[in-house]
Amino acid sequence: MSTAAAFSRNMALALRRRAATLGTLVLAGALLAGCNTLMTAGSTGPNASIVSQDLAAGPEEHARIVAAYGGIYHDDQLERTVARIVGRVVAASDEPDQAYRITILNAPAINAFALPGGYLYVTRGLLTLANDSAEVAAVLAHEMAHVTANHAVERQNKARNAVIVSRVVTDVLDGDSGGRLALASSQRSLASFSRQQELEADAIGVKTIGRAGYDPFAAGRFLTTMARFSNHRVSSGPTMEKAPDFLASHPSTPERVAFATRAARAFGAPGIGETDRDRYLGGIDGAIFGDDPSQGYVRDRTFIHPSLGVGFSVPDGFVIDNTSDAVLATGADGTALRFDAVALVKGADLGRYLASGWINGLDETSIKRFTVNGMPAASANASAKGWAFRIAIIQAESGATYRFIFANEAATKGLIEAASTTVSSFEQLDQRALARLKPLRIKVITARGGDTDTSLAQRMRGVDRPLSLFRALNNLEPGASIRAGTEVKIVAD
Repeated sequence: MSTAAAFSRNMALALRRRAATLGTLVLAGALLAGCNTLMTAGSTGPNASIVSQDLAAGPEEHARIVAAYGGIYHDDQLERTVARIVGRVVAASDEPDQAYRITILNAPAINAFALPGGYLYVTRGLLTLANDSAEVAAVLAHEMAHVTANHAVERQNKARNAVIVSRVVTDVLDGDSGGRLALASSQRSLASFSRQQELEADAIGVKTIGRAGYDPFAAGRFLTTMARFSNHRVSSGPTMEKAPDFLASHPSTPERVAFATRAARAFGAPGIGETDRDRYLGGIDGAIFGDDPSQGYVRDRTFIHPSLGVGFSVPDGFVIDNTSDAVLATGADGTALRFDAVALVKGADLGRYLASGWINGLDETSIKRFTVNGMPAASANASAKGWAFRIAIIQAESGATYRFIFANEAATKGLIEAASTTVSSFEQLDQRALARLKPLRIKVITARGGDTDTSLAQRMRGVDRPLSLFRALNNLEPGASIRAGTEVKIVAD
């Protein structure tokens, strides 16, 4: 979510839009315009530059992807770092004259993929997980291989027509007046490459980075890093359904690690090639980690939106997923939450709004008017198609109006308590409190004598299970020795 006005306008548009088929919502064209400035590399040589013209194919698809992943991440230092890697890899590829445009997507997800026409995408989440230039080169060379081997064309031909989707969980919103309620993340769904295509791309990618002078063993190393991060994420608790990311479409199986290692041995024993670790870590030092604060961000179980000046907390056991359209959360008992904005005039009768016909299965006798931290609010219960709902509306002093929708298959104790505690936690944050909030960033620090993974992880801030995350970010075994003078990544505000 960006600003109060844009948030309310986008949600109003979304509520008026009807799904073409059950389970599919397509983002409005207005959200897709104006996002076409990114890096290009290839025929221009090893130094990539910033351009805005389109290539032969894919500009509309590119715009949809950029919108679905939160826009383009702009960081001059990081862009130069990635451009240098891409230029070097392209020059060593089988098609050095092929032009590529690479976009750094402003998303914390670990992802990279390619489209026909030379479009390559990498998220800032993946870039902050990598530990050296050779690892990033391995990922991008792998994706370039999909393009040069025509895998991307084959995959695109098999992909579903719906490019940006949300799974519709229920018909709680009346179809005639407001569309349907999406309770799942809305990101681009990409068909997976086949096992054979992945192995082929692995082989081509390893060969390419080896010819470029990078460490060819970086591919297997990054697959191992991804496995550590995936294990950290899974062990953190229940998670929201996500669009396929690099961890899902490029699983770090022992077979793939072994295959990448065998391919690397064609160049020699481990230790050959350049990692460019120090320069790469300098390039990602200061990069945002996790949610972009301009869209609101999550700290532990609390969602905060600095631009809107509001925040709320969810109960223990809930996992929050901040998307561009709404804040979503799920609890261990199956309770789901959607938080968004609605377009109402200041001073509107919130109870009357609840009864205005946009809620299927509404129990009008359940409508209640009350206040939350001095702000007018109203709530109601509903049931539709086997789901039980708790819905609350709160209007801030500015007139901005926010909506909570909780759902479960039954009116469980967990549903009722989650609705009550979450809604009551909603508050407007004063400017002094907001001024103290800072985004989480990657910080590169130097280990000192006597430092261990445990002591260094204690310097992490604002993250869950810091020791596990520290090991995943730095691809470290538990208890691994860390030499004095070694640069490592931590997360801090």
